Amino acid sequence: MSKKKVIIPVVVIVIVVAVAAVSLRGKRDDKGISVTVEPAGRHTVIQTVTATGRIQPMTQVNISADVSAKITRLDVAEGDWVDKGTLLLQLDRERYAAAVASAEANLAAAEANANLVRENMNKARKDHDRSTQLYNKELESEAGLDSAYAAAEVEVARYQAALEQVEQARASLRQARDDLAKTTILAPMSGTISKLNKELGEMALGSQFQEDVILEISNLEGMEALVDVDENDIVSVALGDAAEIEVDALGEIRYPGEVTEIASSAKTSAQGTTDQKTEFEVKVAITEPGGNLRPGMTASSEIVTDVREECLSVPIQCVAVRTPEQLGGAAGGDAGEGEEPRFVPDRDGFVEVVWVIEEGRAVARQVRTGIQSETHIEILSGLVEGDRVVVGSYRAISRDLTDGAAVTVSGPAGGAEG
Repeated sequence: MSKKKVIIPVVVIVIVVAVAAVSLRGKRDDKGISVTVEPAGRHTVIQTVTATGRIQPMTQVNISADVSAKITRLDVAEGDWVDKGTLLLQLDRERYAAAVASAEANLAAAEANANLVRENMNKARKDHDRSTQLYNKELESEAGLDSAYAAAEVEVARYQAALEQVEQARASLRQARDDLAKTTILAPMSGTISKLNKELGEMALGSQFQEDVILEISNLEGMEALVDVDENDIVSVALGDAAEIEVDALGEIRYPGEVTEIASSAKTSAQGTTDQKTEFEVKVAITEPGGNLRPGMTASSEIVTDVREECLSVPIQCVAVRTPEQLGGAAGGDAGEGEEPRFVPDRDGFVEVVWVIEEGRAVARQVRTGIQSETHIEILSGLVEGDRVVVGSYRAISRDLTDGAAVTVSGPAGGAEG
């Protein structure tokens, strides 16, 4: 008996709660889903691509040594301004000066040898001429004439070889003088010493096989942002696109820019992992750099890829993607015989719709969209200006609304409406 006394009140409470819930649900269904509405209107929609990277000079030259030697003189410091032709540094010249002296001596010896061989050649030719004259007078044998001729030809060949040795010696001298000249490094352009990697007394390695940058000269009056654009966005970016660059270190200052170069090949990071990214390098010239930008600063760029002036558009959240079955209501039925279907899914089976209020009910309208900004999306077809479009709530747009569902309008559209 005591157990029955406990169970009966519990059952009564459950029944009361269930009845109340059904009653409240019925009232809510009668009242309809609460939504916020705005009229479809015309706005300027600006589509952008965001990318991050770093600031760098548009013109930057890496200074390396072409010969290996110790730095014996360093006349610049990082941050110095240099004019074109200014002495930057001097390398140890002793070994290269000795090489020049040796090459000069070799050239002198080769030229002396060539002179000697030339005299021998001239003598051999005269001997051959005399032998020819004697042979014509029958005072010289044919064997003697042939011998004189052969001796003359040998000396001609020796002279040609001596001349080639002279040219080789001259080439060696030019090489030695060039190496000696490369121990003095001058500024190839006017600019600022943006980086200095070596100190006085350090060894500079010749750059024939690997780059050994001693210092960098940059033109800080012309700056650009080198940013990485995702492979899905790169197709929208074109040369000449306007951009805005924001530098982390300089707060909210935004610099105007223009796309000047787009890489033709991609670079891939974290290849073979879940974090793999494929990106393209894009250079954005900063048209008004000012004086605060420095190479290496982190920057983000917002590239304007398309603009639609005063186009029909709605807030981005208004567009929902559903299957025809998810739309429910009138949309769920099949089209009658000879009638065009209201909704045409894409190849993945989805439909882009916007909810429009008609006589207190939400009607799904299939739309074709264009470009989008951070707030609005262009509507190419499916709406007309002034249509009352559901802009909220997000839950209602994305899940709760079905085609033909009763709604209660509230918010910016002008009070509440049953």
